[in-house]
Parts: sequence; structure tokens; C-alpha cells
Amino acid sequence: MPPWRRASAAAAPSSEEPARPLAGGNARVSPELSAERDVEGQEGEEWRWSALVPELLADILRRVDAGAERWPGRRDFVVCACVCRRWREAALALVRPPRLCGGITFLASLKQPGPRDAPIQCFIKRNKKKSTFHLYLSLTQAALTGQGKFLLAARRNRCGLRMEYIISIRDDLSHGSYVGKLKSDFTRTKFTIYDQQPQYEGAKLPTSRCRRWLASKQINPLVSTGIVDTGVVSYEYNLLKSRGPRRIHCSVQCPADDGTAIDPEEANQPSTPLVLYNKLPRWHEHLQCWCLNFHGRVLVASVKNFQLIAPAGTGEPWGLQDDEMVILQFGKIEDDVFTMDYRQPLSAFQAFAICLTSFGSKLACE
Repeated sequence: MPPWRRASAAAAPSSEEPARPLAGGNARVSPELSAERDVEGQEGEEWRWSALVPELLADILRRVDAGAERWPGRRDFVVCACVCRRWREAALALVRPPRLCGGITFLASLKQPGPRDAPIQCFIKRNKKKSTFHLYLSLTQAALTGQGKFLLAARRNRCGLRMEYIISIRDDLSHGSYVGKLKSDFTRTKFTIYDQQPQYEGAKLPTSRCRRWLASKQINPLVSTGIVDTGVVSYEYNLLKSRGPRRIHCSVQCPADDGTAIDPEEANQPSTPLVLYNKLPRWHEHLQCWCLNFHGRVLVASVKNFQLIAPAGTGEPWGLQDDEMVILQFGKIEDDVFTMDYRQPLSAFQAFAICLTSFGSKLACE
């Protein structure tokens, strides 16, 4: 056999190897082999990141965590938690709850108590045409609104004379992203807060109508969670309009301050009811109106503005020694923009649900 034929035969690919592209022709690649190589590449990429020494991985995440205390710099730490499962577990073990760090990092932080010393400053944007409300985290201390970090969204539905608010973790309020619900009575003076979370022993079971709502398509049936009655917000009747502004009473289930972080996805322990009422404003003779000191966080007078405090002697389980400490503050700054500042023991979800009760007309109390 001529040498050039032997070389050609030796260079010919075997039947087990993939065909190579020919000059001037179309290359044919086996899809099965390509998919296998992609999977092997992804597994190798994930293994490369997860194979770091635990001490080195903890040091990397600790440096990223210390370099950004607030959003948008906090996004770098969240991105590190999305690298692989091992990085996510290390990030969850390192991150501190809002009660200790004073900030929000993951979705679980939305249902954890806020800080005790300084409140977390947020603002709510209302869309009257779509009946939607969006909660944002303030990125700067100076500006009241501006650019914010999206936290929660809600949509208002009318059920006859009743009002219903669906609370979601997505701004488009898509199905399967709901984390709670707020429902009023026919007078719109009493609202019940329902939290979608794992059931714990001693929790109050929802009513039959709530069970039917859970069985509907509004909640993803693949997620095995329960909806629990976690609070009631009521407004006193004032038909003759002789008692002044609105009077609000709240009873919310909040975890006691035991020095540990409460994760609603992992902790299954009963909470303690916290009683709150709104701080009564004083009458200003010169302005001829009711006034409250919002410390520059509210710019427009409105019947919706309020400050919630705990009665004297009832805040001890949560470390609230001062009965004049404002736990939740809500007020109007523009036509469709409102500020919301909350602190321990309320969470962002509970504070947002309480503020939603202030929207809408209430003929029986104003």
C-alpha cells in the first residue's frame, strides 16, 4: 500500500468517535454527545467552586458581607449565595437577621423582626388604576423615595362590601408567589392578616372560606404550606365624627426576643400576641388641625397618617422599655407615595399588611 494511503487510513476516524467537520462542507455534531459534554462542563464548573476549603470560603463571604451593609452594595453578597449550594449554605450561616444587622438580605428577612435601635425606612407606591401597592426599601437615608429596592407587592380586590389584599414577593403578582393575605369585614373597619407559612403547634386554624381560598388556583398547590391567622387590625367606630382622627388597635403574633434569629421557614414555634394602638395626635390651635411629630418623614397631612406604639408594660417580652417608642410609622409624602418605617418586633410583611389597612374609605370611623 502506498505511504499516502497508509497515512490516510491511519488518520481516518473510527466509528466510535464523532465526525469532524470537512473543509468546504457542513459539519455534523452528535446532539447526545454535546449535551453530555455540557452537563459534564456544568458539573465540573460547580465542583470547581464548591471544592474550596471551608475556611477560605467563609473568609471570602465574610469579606463580601463586611464590604456592603446596605443595598445596592448588598447585591454582591446575594450573588455569592447563588454560585452553588455550598456557597448558599455558607452564606445563610453567615448572614445576620435584620434584628442584629439592621438590613434586609434574603426573602426570609421579610418575615423576621426588624432592628430595635433604628427603624428600617421604606416607602410604598400606590397605583390607583390597577389597585396595586409596591413596597420598596429606601437606599439612602437623606431622600424619602428615589430609587429603592423592591420588597413586596399587593393587589386590592373587591369582594362585595369586603376588601381583600393579596401580598406577593414579585412585582407582577404572578401566581405561586403569594406570601400572605389581608381581608376586611363588610364595614371595612376590621382586617385579618393571614400569613402563608408552615403550621406550628397551637396556631389558630383558618376559617372554612380561607380553606376554600387555599384550594383555589391563587396559591401554587405544589407548595406544601399553610395559611395562619397572625393578626387583627381594627378601627374604632366614629359615626358622629366626635372622637377626632382614626383610632387603631392591632393584635399581631410576634416572636419574643430570646436572643436568637427567627426564620419562618425553619422555626416552628408559637408566637406571642403584641398589642399596639395609634399614638393620639394633639390639636394645634394655630394650624387648626391634628398634628403628630413624624421627624421629617411625612410631608402631607392625611387621615391615613399614623404612628403605632405599645401600651405601657406590654413590650417587655420584646425588650421595649419605652412605651412612647414608635414601632410603626406611616405617612403621606406625595399623591401616591407613602413612607413606612418599622422596627422590632414587627417584620416587613406585618408592617406592610398593617399599612394596607389604612387605604380605602371607612365611612364608619371618619
